[in-house]
Amino acid sequence: MKSKLRKLGGNIYSSNKIAIMITFITALILLLIGYLTYGKFVDKTFKSDANKTTPAHSLSDGVDFVPMNSNRNAFIQILNIAGVGPIFGPILGALYGPSAFLWIVFGSIFAGGVHDYLTGMISIRYGGAHLPALASRFLGKSFSHVVNFFTLLLLVLVGTVFVTAPAKMINELIGNETNVLKIIIFCIFIYYIIATILPIDKIIGKIYPILGFLLIVSAIGICIGMFMYGNPLPELTLENLHPKNTPYYPVIFLTISCGALSGFHATQSPIISRTIDNEKDGRKVFYGMMILEAVIAMIWAAAAMSLLSTDELSSLLANGGPAAVVNKIAVVLLGTVGGTIAVLGVIVLPITSGDTSFRAARMIIADYLKIDQKALKNRFGVAIPLFLISFILTNMDFQLLWRYFSWSNQVTASIALWIGTVYLYQNKKYYMLALAPAFFITSVIFSYIFYDPTIGFNLAVETSNWIGLALTCLVTVLFFIIMKKRKEQTNA
Repeated sequence: MKSKLRKLGGNIYSSNKIAIMITFITALILLLIGYLTYGKFVDKTFKSDANKTTPAHSLSDGVDFVPMNSNRNAFIQILNIAGVGPIFGPILGALYGPSAFLWIVFGSIFAGGVHDYLTGMISIRYGGAHLPALASRFLGKSFSHVVNFFTLLLLVLVGTVFVTAPAKMINELIGNETNVLKIIIFCIFIYYIIATILPIDKIIGKIYPILGFLLIVSAIGICIGMFMYGNPLPELTLENLHPKNTPYYPVIFLTISCGALSGFHATQSPIISRTIDNEKDGRKVFYGMMILEAVIAMIWAAAAMSLLSTDELSSLLANGGPAAVVNKIAVVLLGTVGGTIAVLGVIVLPITSGDTSFRAARMIIADYLKIDQKALKNRFGVAIPLFLISFILTNMDFQLLWRYFSWSNQVTASIALWIGTVYLYQNKKYYMLALAPAFFITSVIFSYIFYDPTIGFNLAVETSNWIGLALTCLVTVLFFIIMKKRKEQTNA
């Protein structure tokens, strides 16, 4: 199997090329079908209502609650949720071979899309509430403090990762100078402060549609370049091709999060829930943009597999990280000029997710402490401490930072899906569409924390998986016990 993996500059095997086209195109078609069918089913189950007044109108304040049309909201949402996740994660996941495609496709349709849609739409129904407030309502006030901690931890980690990652990519483009890197980091922080403080329609609402277009064009360019270059992908196989034999379960589900299922999205969807003009826009903005992110993830994972063998990819990742792979892919497929433009499209992603990470953190703290955000000084007072903490964290080892980010990210996804499950259960709707992915990702995060040698307990993978499954079953049993008690109390 490994001999079939293409090496850069090698000959073209036309017979295998047909197979790869089928694999890749089929995956894209499945994503489209998922949006048109399962996305419609999720929307029908939730029962979005065009006649309901959204928070953008009922709570309009000219800062965070500002009605915008569906196209504008969609572009902002895809840039908010994307970051480097749907690029870096799939590139790392490409080490597993084509089996990585399975999680991207089915994860985004049945888990990620459901997660993003429910978080956004439930937030709309409760006045644009962020995840901690929703947790307080559906999981209990005491648990909301835990959610507050994990949500803020995730947002600060994301903001920090999305300062260092684009800064390093920009620095690599202009010569790799340490002093220049510090200046770039400083400039990104200045932009983040401005974007976090000003009303959402002043900067984010105006420039994001343009940046969103650049993002999509760069992804299309990589896709076309991959086909024109001629290197085929290996045929779909369930074989684990990872050079270090790292187990598929549970690791890949944290390696590829953005592009399949990401808790970070649960912190971003409530931002857009405050700018949604009509509830019927929700399927396009929340579920649809998750599917689009999966398409971007598919393209970058496919490009990595197409141009590099697993050994070559592993070596390049060890020496230069995912940013080096991005540069390699872009330059080989699109040339120096086109590759630079594509890399700029990649750089846009983390910057446009970093600013909304800090913005979401500001709003969550303000909601939690009941600090009015109409006054500029209040916004500064909440935001500046966040930036100081993030600046300190930029000195952490990036790989360690990424591991903590990945795990806390999926913990947040699990919480968001359990909130969705409770909402659907209480409203007598088909709650299994949220319970199934909630159960799955909960077992993954339990398994991972017992398995991982760096941030976990370093147990054998089989032992970790059994512990994860047992603990998740316990959580599920507790869920039904609590729901039954709440129903009895309501009836009483």
